[in-house]
Amino acid sequence: MIVEERMLTFINSLDAGNPDYLNELEKYALDTYVPIIRKDMQAYLKFLLRSHRPKKILEVGTAVGFSALLMSEYAPEAQITTIENYEKRIPIARENFVKYGKSDRIKLIEGDAMEVLPTLTDTYDFIFMDAAKGQYINYLPEIMRLLSVGGLLVSDNVLQDGDIIESKYAVVRRDRTIHTRMRDYLYELKHMEGLTTAILPVGDGVTVSVKEA
Repeated sequence: MIVEERMLTFINSLDAGNPDYLNELEKYALDTYVPIIRKDMQAYLKFLLRSHRPKKILEVGTAVGFSALLMSEYAPEAQITTIENYEKRIPIARENFVKYGKSDRIKLIEGDAMEVLPTLTDTYDFIFMDAAKGQYINYLPEIMRLLSVGGLLVSDNVLQDGDIIESKYAVVRRDRTIHTRMRDYLYELKHMEGLTTAILPVGDGVTVSVKEA
């Protein structure tokens, strides 16, 4: 927990909520232990979408399609491309896009993002990173190529429930590679020429980066 739990509960209690179909899908995801964006991250993402009004969105990490559907709801003019590698979740996401009438606006590409990203030729004014955390740093060169000038890169789950501030020797051995790579990713975002980044304690930590001319 990054933000004190009572404060977070109070903030979330003020939220106006989502359409019923998103609430239904969120419940399914939580009941089946599928990780989806947290309530406070949902609110922040909705704010960014409404203020930025993107036309072309790229998402890395579809899961069952919750965040893609949320983005389609709050960025109604956008076409969304989303990438997913976990074969068990791909048919569920496709079914959800059809079920909720969004398959004409959401294109799901199957495969490893490291292989898919180099094949993309469009540019996107909004990119949402919510996939394998240890791969963010490896995705970054292609992400920067695909992000349009003035576009936003939003990366979720970057603070690892607060463990990011610990020495790598203080985290369990199996998480040390992810810990190191995420620290490298945050450093790159903050120091890369042509990119301005804010790191915020929303959800499990989020970065918002804008690509400059």
